[in-house]
Amino acid sequence: MKVVYIFLFLFITLFNKALSQEITVEKIWKKYEFYAKGVDGFRSMNDGNHYSQITEISGKQSITKHSIIDETSNIETLLPAEKLVYNNQALKINDYELNNDESKVLLMTQKAAIYRRSFTAVYYLYDLKSGKLEALDEKHSPQSLAEYSPDGSKVAYIYKNDLYVKNIKSGEISKMTEDGKRNKIINGTTDWVYEEEFSITKAYCWSPDSKYIAFLKFDEKEVREFNMAYYKDLYPENYTYKYPKAGEANSKVSAHIIAVNSGKINKLELGEYEYIPRLKWSSTANQLVIQTLNRHQNNLKYHLIDLTTKKIKHSVFFEENAKTYVEIDDNLLILKDGKTILRTSEMDGFNHIYQLTFDGKSTQITKGNWDVIENYGINEANATIYYSSAENGAINKSLYSIGLDGSSKKLISSSTGTNDAEFSTGFNYFIKTYSDANTPPVYSLCTSNGEQVKLLENNAALIETLATYKLSKKEFTTFHSGTTELNGSIIYPPNFDATKKYPVYMTVYGGPGHNEVLNAWDGNDYMYHQLLAQKGYIVVSVDPRGTMYKGEAFKKSTYLQLGKLETEDFINVAKELQTKPYIDPTRIGIQGWSFGGFMASNAIFKGADVFKMGIAVAPVTHWKYYDNIYTERFMRTPQENPTGYNENAPINFVNQLKGKFFLIHGAADDNVHYQNSMELVNALVKADKQFDLFIYPNKNHGIYGGNTRNHLFNMLLNYTLKNL
Repeated sequence: MKVVYIFLFLFITLFNKALSQEITVEKIWKKYEFYAKGVDGFRSMNDGNHYSQITEISGKQSITKHSIIDETSNIETLLPAEKLVYNNQALKINDYELNNDESKVLLMTQKAAIYRRSFTAVYYLYDLKSGKLEALDEKHSPQSLAEYSPDGSKVAYIYKNDLYVKNIKSGEISKMTEDGKRNKIINGTTDWVYEEEFSITKAYCWSPDSKYIAFLKFDEKEVREFNMAYYKDLYPENYTYKYPKAGEANSKVSAHIIAVNSGKINKLELGEYEYIPRLKWSSTANQLVIQTLNRHQNNLKYHLIDLTTKKIKHSVFFEENAKTYVEIDDNLLILKDGKTILRTSEMDGFNHIYQLTFDGKSTQITKGNWDVIENYGINEANATIYYSSAENGAINKSLYSIGLDGSSKKLISSSTGTNDAEFSTGFNYFIKTYSDANTPPVYSLCTSNGEQVKLLENNAALIETLATYKLSKKEFTTFHSGTTELNGSIIYPPNFDATKKYPVYMTVYGGPGHNEVLNAWDGNDYMYHQLLAQKGYIVVSVDPRGTMYKGEAFKKSTYLQLGKLETEDFINVAKELQTKPYIDPTRIGIQGWSFGGFMASNAIFKGADVFKMGIAVAPVTHWKYYDNIYTERFMRTPQENPTGYNENAPINFVNQLKGKFFLIHGAADDNVHYQNSMELVNALVKADKQFDLFIYPNKNHGIYGGNTRNHLFNMLLNYTLKNL
């Protein structure tokens, strides 16, 4: 009996010790102890029943073929490791693509990032039938954006701002454009601002018959240059690139079609426009769809370029206008009939799916006072569209199917939270990713109606790790700013006692296009907020006016005055928190990154009597310093809207600062320039305001790499403990 008591005592001691584990910044950002596993490598094949993936066996890579649902079926090796050797060197694959008939593989190696989405790489071609491996182009290397022609006979790619094509059979390489030059002319890929704000780097596409390539040309000679210094040697290295700020000159963008065999290039005359954000060929015939936007981004045109006749025909078959701005359609999908498009639009006040035909007829498919988030595509065999929406509230993302005619709508995700889908070819299966605010991601294979076939990954190891910590549940609530209801989340300290008073740490973003208050796993940020809760802080987040998934009116209420309503909302929420008996009204702080840094700066300046501490990481401090596509979408130009720019710029309100203010920036931030913080420093010094500043040399907008994040978050934690 005595032995039983001793065992029980030891068990309780160890159990309590396990639950008393302390979260540290090092565990989060150095040891990555809370990293959630994913499911990588799902590359659906043409039959819709198999997928390919990179498989590592004994430290060597192969590309293998697997059955989606039958785990007992044999795994076929498409490209064995022994074949992934070139000039006696094993290739390390970063990515790969099969051509249309799955007879060839395009291998990407030595991938090197340029900006957020752009990169260079060294490509290789492998023929699955002959077993031949060859370099794409050893003379013109590294390349970018390589792609097989639809018939698999050629590969197009970009090298030093020019478009090239390789004939695989003959090995002949043709330089299709001749005028590409850095910071002057770009062919087939995009300039910095298109990449960042239109999410496009590949600015060329093959025609269905493989005879033509449509591409964009960027003449950026009149765009002013921005310089950044990299500190790597005895003398700093200067990096110069084109960056069009608000109100400044853009690249002159034009669309062209090149006949691959002859090399003849036709420039397309599209009328008046400022931007060409999308281009895509019909799926069946040589008909090209091009979208153009005016500079105010409130007039979107759909152009049809028809090459099926002797003379190229051009027409505008659809136009959308808005009083504010038109969102660019990332869901542009042309159906197999070659003349029907699925697109999304906010024309009725909420984001919905529409069917658009080349004759200009538009038909709304989804309807309701909620936003479609993403259109995954359509199973054309049964005319069923698959999409996600915020119908269950702006904090949630649910999966649905609906008929092309708008009938037979069905919920295909059963759990409340954030659901996402990656469909197989043919839309018979999809990999579902599910998480909620307190549950790490769960990956499962499902049939198209949402029934689970098998569990792929449930992050059981991470859940087991989390169970050894005393974590507080993230809860959702609503706050009020005047008559406007705002979504919010709260993490209370463990062993929260409503008779005590606690400080509040507000973590915010607040910008258009991104919500912070989501019923989704937030990874390392979630664990950092749990750390703060363990230190005795109530962690609060709020989505102000201007954020997503509450309809067009809510999202676009900040038009021409970015920062005004959002700052009012954050201050009003802080004042509401001050009324709570368990909150210390003198200890409310606010922190944000990027747009969030802009908001944190405005909040502590304009809400100086409310916020004790503000931390701004990589903030915009005046919108005249930011790029024109993003800024003018919401603000128009500084010349047109000086009041909107100046009355909401943090640098103009530094004289109101009373609390502790910490400013942090990466000196090599190509997105929100270090200039923003330097100008804010000038303003603070001029106003004789004391503040804290930290600069990370050679770091971009993400401020990461090596020990950087660990250093940053330790610094943030210590600053918060000292000043809040």
